[in-house]
Amino acid sequence: MTYFTFLIAALVLAVTPGPGMAYVVARTVAGGRKEGLASCVGTGLGGLFHVLAAALGLSLLLAQSALAFSLVKYVGAAYLIYLGVRLLMKKDQAEPGAPVIAQGARRAFLEGILVEALNVKTALFFLAFLPQFTQPGEPLAGQVLVLGGICVALNTGVDVIAALGAHRLLKSQVGRAARARLLRRLSGLTMLGLGAWLALAKRS
Repeated sequence: MTYFTFLIAALVLAVTPGPGMAYVVARTVAGGRKEGLASCVGTGLGGLFHVLAAALGLSLLLAQSALAFSLVKYVGAAYLIYLGVRLLMKKDQAEPGAPVIAQGARRAFLEGILVEALNVKTALFFLAFLPQFTQPGEPLAGQVLVLGGICVALNTGVDVIAALGAHRLLKSQVGRAARARLLRRLSGLTMLGLGAWLALAKRS
């Protein structure tokens, strides 16, 4: 029953929009399916960074240290706001049917890692959420790695669906420019909002 509850909670959290999903949609709009999927892999690796940190106890240090929390929080918030502003300031294509200019799958992959790795809320979430489903008497680090890996896998799966969905919406030439502009602006505003929310987050 405990694992079933964990899976339900993890799935609900996976489909909840966050920095990773917003970035994946934004990259798909900017560079197509290839960049969108590359960013999914990046956000997945960024999530695994937090899982490993939680397993090694680094997240506990982050939660206890006001200086460490503030440093990572503001760096992550500033990066999200930077990405949001860049999306909102990006000019539309001069020709509605012209292909979207790509920036490369490698850059999308690396930025995806940064977006998720700099999200301090993910670190604190894993620290607070995963131990509730561990079994006493069993090695804690191993359990956290397994449970965290499941969370990351679910998140990445949802991100892939979001990327493919965004790509499908943009595939048709009819209204393509308008949809791209709408998705880009929504993603940009979401990143700005998440960045502001992260900057105002307080240690509990």
